[in-house]
Amino acid sequence: MKQTRRKFMSGIASTASLLLAHDKIKSDTRASRPNVVFILADDLGWGDLSCYGRPDYRTPNLDLLASQGLKFTDAYSASAICTPTRCGFITGRYPARYKIGLIEPLPATNRQVGLDPQVPTIASLLKKSGYETALIGKWHLGFRPEWGPNAHGFDEFFGVLAGAADYHLHKNGLGEPDLYENLTPVERTGYLTDLLTARAIDYIKRRRTTPFYLSLHYTAPHWPWQDRKGGERVEFTDKTIEPVKMGRGGSLKLYAEMMRSLDDGVGQVMKASKGKANPTQVNEILRRLLAR
Repeated sequence: MKQTRRKFMSGIASTASLLLAHDKIKSDTRASRPNVVFILADDLGWGDLSCYGRPDYRTPNLDLLASQGLKFTDAYSASAICTPTRCGFITGRYPARYKIGLIEPLPATNRQVGLDPQVPTIASLLKKSGYETALIGKWHLGFRPEWGPNAHGFDEFFGVLAGAADYHLHKNGLGEPDLYENLTPVERTGYLTDLLTARAIDYIKRRRTTPFYLSLHYTAPHWPWQDRKGGERVEFTDKTIEPVKMGRGGSLKLYAEMMRSLDDGVGQVMKASKGKANPTQVNEILRRLLAR
């Protein structure tokens, strides 16, 4: 099926409203409505996956996921960086339509802007249509409570609010603790990628009678370059700016280990999702949507 870029963008931008509007699903039973698991990696380049030709390490679980769905070889992005990307995805609109979508980087010191809670999101539309919703991982769309994930349709949130977090200390660019249960600060011990994976698996395996939407936003392989053993240890020395070591340090070996941790996590989530999420059903819905 040949698709123009305009038709594709139009379809994706209106996915939630077209797919989940009550007049489109009123004939479906609850059991027939698919669970949806969306996984977003942070600062991952197309060349970082072995299914796209990465030669020095393998990403077998991500490769398997690609083989079971759609693999893009020519793609466009309204923005390829942190906050605007998230703004574009969660709203389904060009990020430049919103003030928050024009800000990059969004430092932890900026408490003046965030995503307006009145803006419809994929989570708020799904929630209105009877879905349970959760965001696990990175938010980076505003630091005040009224701009947090819970204000945008997510029943649950576990993760970090800022753009980068130490994988072991779970601190933001100001050296402040940045791990939350909803918007309550919490302390956990462990490598952040593994913590997010474990929480996602717990969410997927819960007994429920309604369909769920899980948005799993890994911070990996975003800086700082830290594997499970430690890697680069970050020293935050300036309280007014983002990490002074941003973009420095690290090695290809460290990056490979971070990618392996991410790939391991995706594999575990895929295994937990068997019988919970149906890629064929979701792909068919997308196919029908794009054909409109």
